[in-house]
Amino acid sequence: MKLNELNDNPGARKDRVRVGRGIGSGIGKTAGRGMKGQKSRSGVAVKGFEGGQMPLHMRLPKRGFNKPNRRDYSEVNTGALQRAIDAGRLDAKAPVDMAALQAAGLVTQPKDGVRLLGKGELKVKLDLHVAGVTRSALAAVEALGGTVTLPVQGAGAPPREGSRAAARAAARADARAADA
Repeated sequence: MKLNELNDNPGARKDRVRVGRGIGSGIGKTAGRGMKGQKSRSGVAVKGFEGGQMPLHMRLPKRGFNKPNRRDYSEVNTGALQRAIDAGRLDAKAPVDMAALQAAGLVTQPKDGVRLLGKGELKVKLDLHVAGVTRSALAAVEALGGTVTLPVQGAGAPPREGSRAAARAAARADARAADA
């Protein structure tokens, strides 16, 4: 066999159908679109429309909701941390925070913080400052004598005066004062 003898199998390449090219072709005039109506016109795509019947996406029940203030974390595995340390991109002696992870190329977009996941093996002691951590990752870091610092929960704005949250905070403060 020679290069100039190579060709496709019969039926492998098929010419496209040229619609609207005369009555002898079988698909001339209306070009397979039928007579009149919205779908015969150009620039129309009626997605999800079922001819007046209740469409499937409306017949199915609604379920759940999307949390409007959901946090989106960048995820970093313990194995990826170890590879960055081995490659010299991450200093194990310095605290590992968002800036260090970005400089090492482990995080490209900061999003709402970094969440440490436990996939992979960690071999060095680290001082991590992250927004979230899984149990397995926390166990892996603490087993080597490292620390994981998380942001303080509820460190945002104080509760509004007269709100239930303010009343709960006042009750907790009273309870602490009574214990002391």
